[in-house]
Amino acid sequence: MSTYDSAMDSGAPLTTHRTLLTGLAGLAAAMGIGRFAFTPLLPLMQADGLALSQGAWLAGANYLGYLLGALACIAWNPAPRRAARAGLAAVAVSTLGMALAPPFVAGLGLRFAAGAASAFVLVGISAWALAVLASQQRTDAAGGVYAGVGVGMVVAGLAAMGVGLAGQPATTGWWLLGGVAAAVTAWSWPTLRPEASRQAAPAAARAAFPRSALTLVACYGAFGFGYILPATFLPAAARELVADPAVFGWTWPIFGAAAAVSTLLGGVLLRHLSARVLWAASQMVMAAGVLLPAFAPHSIAALIGSAVCIGGTFMVATMAGLQEARRVAGAAAPRLMAAMTAAFGTGQLIGPLLVGAGDAGASAWPTAALAAVLLVASSAALLMRSKPGAPSRQPADRWSPR
Repeated sequence: MSTYDSAMDSGAPLTTHRTLLTGLAGLAAAMGIGRFAFTPLLPLMQADGLALSQGAWLAGANYLGYLLGALACIAWNPAPRRAARAGLAAVAVSTLGMALAPPFVAGLGLRFAAGAASAFVLVGISAWALAVLASQQRTDAAGGVYAGVGVGMVVAGLAAMGVGLAGQPATTGWWLLGGVAAAVTAWSWPTLRPEASRQAAPAAARAAFPRSALTLVACYGAFGFGYILPATFLPAAARELVADPAVFGWTWPIFGAAAAVSTLLGGVLLRHLSARVLWAASQMVMAAGVLLPAFAPHSIAALIGSAVCIGGTFMVATMAGLQEARRVAGAAAPRLMAAMTAAFGTGQLIGPLLVGAGDAGASAWPTAALAAVLLVASSAALLMRSKPGAPSRQPADRWSPR
């Protein structure tokens, strides 16, 4: 047994560096690949014969899995590290399964499994990493954990672009990204070993978050619906304008790079702004990004602008929202995070199904307008209960990051 493993088994505290790296890598694999690898690979899958309506159903299956995975976290309240471990393993298996070019129905099942697994990882990594950072008085470093989502999206986007430029089928991309997810799972496994002591588990399992937190749940659901259309169909829309993968392929890496950089900036801003204010501001910028392609449907510049606006805010909103959940719920934070994730999953499930139910071009404008309205209304609701300019104050931990 390594010295590091022995230290973990003896209950020695994790370093901030190791916590950040593990959280970043875990979210990169679970979200950047398990959730979002489908987006940059969709144009290649279309070139291989997948219809847009089938793509919408595959996306919907992933979002349904994400929703049910979050609901399972509410019902079972799994130990954060166990949830992260199981989720990462399932992401790797389901991603590699897509590389086998399964029939459409089997693909629905695999994307469903990847969605459920990614919810387990997001809830598990968030609950574990935020608690460890809080115990180290380093909540300002949370941006490094959530930058993992953007990093994973950049990796997935560049891999898909490389596969497209090489003239290879989408299955090659699934093989590559499935291998990356498997490597991350293996590397993260020792750090995410559950602690031997589970004494805090019964109290955490019984904890209930306050009713006032339902505002957070509702706003997080609006956030899920608001960002999902461009987050699903942005590269496919770019491919309709410019068929060259050297051009449309850049939309997703730009989206992911904006997500990664923005979380680091968001961590700095949280020293000066409350999490609610940062969350609300992010959603206002996102609303503008959602509307850009609707106002200029034939402009590649509008798509790039949308990628920057949405990619640069959706993970800041995620980070700020989950930070606020920790502040509000205390011992019930994992359960509130799961409830917010379930609401998010519900919101994001509706968007692709609206597109899949009809013509994408005809449905884009009303859906985008509705998304923007919900984002603005959600921001207003958050600001009504905030104290602008007040930095976030994280309470001392009242539950174990087991």
